[in-house]
Amino acid sequence: MNFGTTLPLFPDTAKGRNEILTVTELTQKIRNVLESGFFHIWITGEVSNLKKPSSGHVYLTLKDSGAQLQAVMFKSVANRIKFDLQDGMGFLVYGSITVYEPRGQYQLIIEKIEPKGIGALQLAFLQLKERLGKEGLFDPGRKKPLPVLPKKIAIVTSLTGAAIRDILNVINRRFAKVEILIYPVKVQGEGAAQEIARAIDDLNDFQDIDVMIIGRGGGSLEDLWAFNEEVVARSVSASRIPVISAVGHEIDVTISDLVADKRALTPTEAGELVVPRYDQVKDSLVKIRTRLIQTLYNKIQIIASSLLRIEKSVMFKRPFDKIHRLQQETDDFIQRLATACKHLVELEQERLSGIVRRLESMSPLKVLKRGYSITTNGKKNKPIKSAEELTVGTKIATRFFEGSVISSVVDVIE
Repeated sequence: MNFGTTLPLFPDTAKGRNEILTVTELTQKIRNVLESGFFHIWITGEVSNLKKPSSGHVYLTLKDSGAQLQAVMFKSVANRIKFDLQDGMGFLVYGSITVYEPRGQYQLIIEKIEPKGIGALQLAFLQLKERLGKEGLFDPGRKKPLPVLPKKIAIVTSLTGAAIRDILNVINRRFAKVEILIYPVKVQGEGAAQEIARAIDDLNDFQDIDVMIIGRGGGSLEDLWAFNEEVVARSVSASRIPVISAVGHEIDVTISDLVADKRALTPTEAGELVVPRYDQVKDSLVKIRTRLIQTLYNKIQIIASSLLRIEKSVMFKRPFDKIHRLQQETDDFIQRLATACKHLVELEQERLSGIVRRLESMSPLKVLKRGYSITTNGKKNKPIKSAEELTVGTKIATRFFEGSVISSVVDVIE
């Protein structure tokens, strides 16, 4: 055997190897095939594993009963979605298949997404309505009453639309003597909601505005969408000034209609709601003036009758009679008081005389007057009741009814 010729170890394999690819090269080839074969396609499925990281991109899985597909919606697309994505909801998704090379995983890049069975804007409307309703923004209790006769009205709408003409025509026809401030804004398209909200906020800095109308004429749901934006709803809710929302036609109900203090079915009705009819107000004022005059006349008649009765009364003709009568009553009272005091003094004098008489009957002077005397110790002035208290030579004092003597004891006889 000639071993000088080198033979391939695997001759068959070496002949069939046209190209050896790296993993990256293979992944790129697969990506090219998928991106060209599945470009701009519609897919239906249910959303699960929804993730919204801080980058703003949205990651999710589209699935049905037999398979699942990873998908990503970049921030620029996600920011345009009006509704909230939720797990379990069915969607129609438009996009293209690509491969995420670091993980060798194919995925769908979403460019559009719509709810199944309901429009995207309608879903956004329902979701915002439910959320704001739970916060109480639609509660009747928080709605402010409209002024009966405003002096200054602000209107937030487009200068080029039919709504402003309708509102001004109605106000001028019903009550032209009112001041109107127009704040022109975009009422549809990009940035319209922000302009409307800013207008509401700015007008609340004016202290002399009594009521505000926001609105526009009819249009599609997309045309009216600015009045369904949350920023407008928040501004209407925070407004110090009562707000009338007049958007589209009667069948069009927007979020601003629900939040506003009063909903007008049309801009024309807003003009009717915001001011009364001048002729009706004038008639009412004439009637009120007539009633006031009649009431005042009746009051004057009643007062005049009262004055006439007073003038004819005895008191008015003889005004001092009552004073004299009161003076007489006072004199009588003083007399009765003096009599009572005199009687009381006499009673007390009589009682005092009795006491004096009793005291006089018990006086020792009465006994002395009958010829008796009182002998006392000369030094101690103490009455002597027994001869045993004396000794010979003791000086004693003897008091008579009239006068007294001092003597000495010469003998004691017991």
